[in-house]
Order: sequence, then structure tokens, then C-alpha cells
Amino acid sequence: MSEYVITINSTSDLPKEWVWERKIPVVPLNCTIGGNTYRDMYDLSADEFYGMLRAGEMAVTSQPSPQAAIDMLEPILKEGKDILHLSFSSGLSGTYNSMCIAAEELQEKYPEMTVNFMQMFISSLLGGVLGILFLIPFRKYFVKDKHGEYPFPEATASTQVLVSGEKGGDQAKPLLMAGLVGGLYDFIVGTFGWWNENFTSRICGWGETIADKFKLVFKINTGAAVLGLGYIVGLKYAAIICAGSLAVWWIIVPGISLFWGDQVLNAWNPDITTAVRDMSPELIFKEYAKSIGIGGIAMAGIIGIVRSWGIIKSAVSLAASEMKGKKAEENVERTQKDLSMKIIAFGSLFTLLLVVLFFYFDVMQGNILHTVVAILLVAGISFLFTTVAANAIAIVGTNPVSGMTLMTLILASVIMVAVGLKGATGMVASLVMGGVVCTALSMAGGFITDLKIGYWLGSTPKKQESWKFLGTLVSAATVGGVIMVLNDSYGFTSGQLAAPQANAMAAVIDPLMNGVGAPWLLYGIGAALALVLTFCKVPALAFALGMFIPLELNLPLLVGGAINWYVTSRSKDEAVNNARGEKGTLLASGFIAGGALMGVVSAIMRYCDINLIHEEWLANPMSELVSLVAYLLLITYLVKASMKLKK
Repeated sequence: MSEYVITINSTSDLPKEWVWERKIPVVPLNCTIGGNTYRDMYDLSADEFYGMLRAGEMAVTSQPSPQAAIDMLEPILKEGKDILHLSFSSGLSGTYNSMCIAAEELQEKYPEMTVNFMQMFISSLLGGVLGILFLIPFRKYFVKDKHGEYPFPEATASTQVLVSGEKGGDQAKPLLMAGLVGGLYDFIVGTFGWWNENFTSRICGWGETIADKFKLVFKINTGAAVLGLGYIVGLKYAAIICAGSLAVWWIIVPGISLFWGDQVLNAWNPDITTAVRDMSPELIFKEYAKSIGIGGIAMAGIIGIVRSWGIIKSAVSLAASEMKGKKAEENVERTQKDLSMKIIAFGSLFTLLLVVLFFYFDVMQGNILHTVVAILLVAGISFLFTTVAANAIAIVGTNPVSGMTLMTLILASVIMVAVGLKGATGMVASLVMGGVVCTALSMAGGFITDLKIGYWLGSTPKKQESWKFLGTLVSAATVGGVIMVLNDSYGFTSGQLAAPQANAMAAVIDPLMNGVGAPWLLYGIGAALALVLTFCKVPALAFALGMFIPLELNLPLLVGGAINWYVTSRSKDEAVNNARGEKGTLLASGFIAGGALMGVVSAIMRYCDINLIHEEWLANPMSELVSLVAYLLLITYLVKASMKLKK
């Protein structure tokens, strides 16, 4: 048995506080009294129950339904854990029978629903190596041929930081100070919960009424890391992302409730039994609206490939000519020497062979057909999308890897089901395939930035490319461990980790692999919207990402982008504005680095069962008010520190 979770029925009669303190999941029985039905241990205290009995009310209990048990237990299985359930006696209640039915359904649905460390390590390692090998033929085009045309925002900022290091500690001091401020800020929220991480319109009664009646809600994450990210993204793209988010949350979600409020829309999800008007805005977004964003992201990836087709043909032609012996390596200057195309070609073939073996013996359980289909999908998509990733990084500094991975998962799920691989095994296979592609594209996007920095600093690409493989090995080993710590500490299905892209991927493959209809109509609407946006010269990917990512994570991007605009536009001297913008980039980078580092510390503390958060205080609306005050102070610091320059 792997790591397991103990679950109980509410009939255990264990002290409620003792159960909650140890985070033991409870499947409640139902109690009907006074004309209302309550969940035992959740909705009605013992004092309230006995008070109603003394008042003359009669109580009737009922066993939990199998579906209620499934809803409680399934998130645990999705985390890759087993379940040991302690149930009420079969001789006293039908509760035991309900749990058995739920167990049988879940065992059938999740026979091997786990992705272990080795699968994460191998898929990350092989995907990273493929990303490096597939990118190298495109290096000359993006780095040299398009020099001065592509802005490379991340590479530009990093190069400036490296060059400025020669001036002494003037650049390091604000970076370290911002890292300390941002790290401490996010650490206080994540570890102690002194204030809420989100500020919402539900803080007051009228906000709650508007949310319930009109399905309108305002949310903003008050973290330092997200604010810093918004500053680096800039106002233009932050505004586009936020526009997509507001279109969903303030137009589409209320519109769905307005036009289909009295209907139960469950054509692609039979588990939905609630009318739209009885849903919260968050639930409407989850069940319907975000699928439009998924469709938009997938279509944006396709558009990216079409636009990059010329680049792909050029790189392939260059590689083919060098393979035929048409090389002039001796005449190539040191700063333009890459690994030979023969090494790239044979290295790619060898890596793909390792992927085949990995798929055949581990993921596909010895099925040759499934293995062949999987490798063709992974190799083709990884190579084609490499140019999309590099192109996006070169222009806006943002890698649309989530959208391209989503498209990979859609294609993989549909095709693998067509060849007979479905259910939990198919879900794991699709996830591993998506992991290989995702890692390849992430590595390609990050590596093109490194190569551009090297171009400006005068390094040798060949040496950068050689050492990158070692870095891939180390990162593949560490990232799997970090993911496992985060999952054990928070749980990716608990809601404590937003993980929007991961949740999108789960939302895509789950219905496809389990024989439930997918919301193709909503995907199609999103795809059509992406085409319209592209025609209107609006970045479709940025808009679609905003439609999918939760509102509270998009609004901070707009705040950070607005700060960037304000800081870089207050002076009539352009040189002063540029200097302020560069310093702001350093401070924002410090926020991100500090927040990320202390986030890992908080995760490790939770992993060690050190929980210092006061949940009752966070449930108090005043905690949100405190978060707003802290957020305004953080914004003030970023503005003031960015504009403060030495004479």
C-alpha cells in the first residue's frame, strides 16, 4: 500500500475538534429535524441538536448516498493516495453499503491513478533534453538574424543586471531589500495568516448580495509575488489578460445566469444537478466559462504554429544542408558556434528512443500501438511548438506553454481513446505525454533567453548548449521533489494551490478519458473568439489566459502593470524614466524571488505538520480589510523605491 489517508463516518463520535485538528476527512450522515436536513458534524452542533429535541422536534437520520461518498473520497485518490475508511457497522445502518458502492466505483475509475517520482523525473529529463535539442537549430534565427527586431524583455533585464554588477552593489542592494520585503510579506500570509491573501467584494453584505443575485464578484490576490509579476509583464499585456478575465467574470458568468438561470446545464457533466441561478459565480466559472478560455488557449497555440511555419522550414533546411556536409565551421566566429547538426540529429533520435522505451515499459504497459501513437504525438508536437515558445519569449517574454500543453492533452486524449486507451490508465498516460511536451517547451523558452544573454555578453553558444544538459538533469531531479512536497503540504485538489494550468489540464482529460462528453461547444466558442481577436490584432493567447486564470490572479497583474506605467512616465527626461523602470524591474524580481523562496519554506513547514495559521481569523471579513491595507503599503513601497534614484 502506498501513502494512505484514514477517513471516517460521522458516527465515530470522535470529538469534532480532535478530528478537524488532525485533518481527518469525514463522510457525514444526514439528520432531518425541524423541517431542515443537516450534515452531521458539519452543519449542526450537539447543543443545537439537543436544544431542538427539548423543544419537541423529532429527528430522522439517513445514510450518506454513494455519490456523496465519492465526492468526498475522489480528491484523495486524485492526489495519488490510498484510502482506509472506518465505517459504521453494516448491522446497524446502510452506511456501510453506501461506502462499498462508492469504493467499487472509485476502484474501477482509478485502478492505478498515480504518477510517481520516477515518472516525473524521467518525463522531465527526457522532455528537457528534447527541448534543448529541438531549439538549437533555431538559435541563429532568433538570436542573431532577428537581433534588434525582437525585444527579448527577460533577456534584456537579466543582461542589464549582470552588466550593472560591475558598478558595485548599487544594483544588488535594492534587489536584496525587495526580496526581503516580498519574501517576508508572503511568508507572513502563508505561514501565520496575519491577513487574508485575497480581498473580495464579499467583505460586506451588499457585496454578498450582488454576488448571489447578479453573479458579480470582485477578487484580488494581495501577494507580493503576483504584484511583481504584473510589473514585469507591463501594462499592455496585463491589460489584455485582465480584459479577458473581466469579460468572463463580469459579462459571461452573469450572462449565463441571466439567460439560462432556470436550467440545469449538464450535457457534458451529468454530475451537475443544480440550476445555474443557484450556483455561485465561482461554480459557474468552473463548470462553464473557463472552458471557453481553454478553447481560446488551444486555438492560440495553433495560430502560433501557422505563423511560425516559415521559421520551422528555414531551420530544417539549415540543418539538412549541414547534415549533407555543407558546413563552414572553421570560418564561423566563436560566438556563433553551435553543437554540430550531426550531434543534434543523433542526440534527438537517441532521446526519442529512450522516450519510446519509457512509454512502452512504464506508461503504456507493453502496448506497442499505444507507444507508437504516443511517440509520434510527443515528437511532432514538441518540435512544432518549440518555435512558438521561442517566438513568444522573444517578443513578450512570456512562454505560452500552458496553452500548448492543453492542446497536447486534448489531442492526446482524443487520439489515445480512439486507439483504445482510456480511463485512469489513459489519464496517467496523457499526463505523462503532456509532461514531456510541457518540459520540452519550457526548456526551449527558457534556453532561448539564456542564449540571447550569452550573445550580448559574448559567450560561446556551443558551451552553453553542452552545459545545459547537466542543468536539465539537476532540475528534473529537484522539480519532482518540490512537486511532491507541495502536494503533501497543500494538496493540488484542496484549493490552497491555485495551479490554474494544472486544473485546466485535469478539466480537459477527465471527461475525455472517462467516457463523459466534453464541452466541445464551449471549446469552439473560445477557439472562434481567438480567431476574431487575432484578426483584430489583439494577442489571443494573453486574452484567453485571462479568461481561464481566476480573477483574483489577473487583477494584480493589472495593478503591477499600472505601477510600471506610472513609474516610467512621471519624468520629462526619458533617461530618468528608463532608470526608474529598470530599478522597478529589480524590485519586482525581488518580490517574485523572495515570495517563491519563502513559499517553499512555508510548504516545508506544512509538510512537517507545522501549521500556525488561525483559520477563524481568516474567516473574519476584517482579515480581508487588513490585507487591503497591507497591499496598499506594499504598492507604496514599490512605487517610492522605484522612483528613488541616486543623483
